[in-house]
Amino acid sequence: MPVQLLPASAQAFAPRSAPEIVLGAKVEPWLTQTLKRINRVKRPLNSVPQHFRCLKETLEGEAAIWTLASLMLPRAPESELLKDSDPLLEAVRNYQLMHIEAYVVHVDMVSQHEVAYKLTSDTIDVLVEYHKDIYSVDASASTWSWPEKETQVKKMHEEFVQAVNRFVFRTGARALEGLEEDGAGELLDGKSKDVKNAIMNLFLPLLPPPPRIVDVIHPAPILPNPSFSNSFWGPTQVMTPSPMPVDSWKVLPSTPSPTATTCSDTQSASYWQDLHRLTPIQLPSPTPSFSQPTYTSAPAQYYSSPECLAPMLSADWMPSHCGSDFSMGGYNDYAWTQQQMWVPQFATTV
Repeated sequence: MPVQLLPASAQAFAPRSAPEIVLGAKVEPWLTQTLKRINRVKRPLNSVPQHFRCLKETLEGEAAIWTLASLMLPRAPESELLKDSDPLLEAVRNYQLMHIEAYVVHVDMVSQHEVAYKLTSDTIDVLVEYHKDIYSVDASASTWSWPEKETQVKKMHEEFVQAVNRFVFRTGARALEGLEEDGAGELLDGKSKDVKNAIMNLFLPLLPPPPRIVDVIHPAPILPNPSFSNSFWGPTQVMTPSPMPVDSWKVLPSTPSPTATTCSDTQSASYWQDLHRLTPIQLPSPTPSFSQPTYTSAPAQYYSSPECLAPMLSADWMPSHCGSDFSMGGYNDYAWTQQQMWVPQFATTV
């Protein structure tokens, strides 16, 4: 993007002077028609220098003031505005119409194809006065008080003075079609709205300082004295649940019993061989119930409750064949044989 240069007359607080005009090798037809329309006296416009002299003499005149936009501003601060039941009468008494006037400082028909306007001294003075007497008062009344508030209000006003004096509005070169007699004119194609927005953006709000972050200091918790707690409460004991006693004969085996498909299974044979080497375990028998001894006619023949059951058969006595030989001889036969002994199909509890 090329650098956009402006003449010295466009700087802040610079007095008004003749505008700087740059025309191309060929003048646009619309510019020729505009210059012929605004000149009362017929002037020859057959070359670029003739267009240059006609346009410069028209724009540097004292009457060559353009009205860029119009603003409706209050006449007094909000607290001093008059109240009336008629809205129209209240608006007429409390508001005034202000015209934003400017003059041309730069015309570029070669590179940027733009026209630059600078505010007149009268418009700048009115805006500065309104900002100081009305806008600053309302901004100060709408914010809370802090020690540097007055200093901040003055700083805000000084920044506005600098900004309004530096303000330059740029628009397309076709804006010159709005020229009237004596070089005055108005912006066309809705450009006045852009000027109004640009002027209102110069009124910056009064920003109070951010709230200070206060560090909340929490008091330190009061810890109990170890010596006092030990002497008063005694040592603290942690209660841990003790395991419930379990009878060994109630514990189920953790390993499922192997199942042999055939008697020739080598794994089954090794399993029972290992089982033979285990030491037989005698499980506790139930507590014998109390019973009275039974007497017979013979003094030497009597019996009492058995104190214990027969010991468990050792693994060596059990048959090593597979399958179950559990059977009953008959209704009248309550005796068990070696072939009728039931062989468990699970490992002995160790």
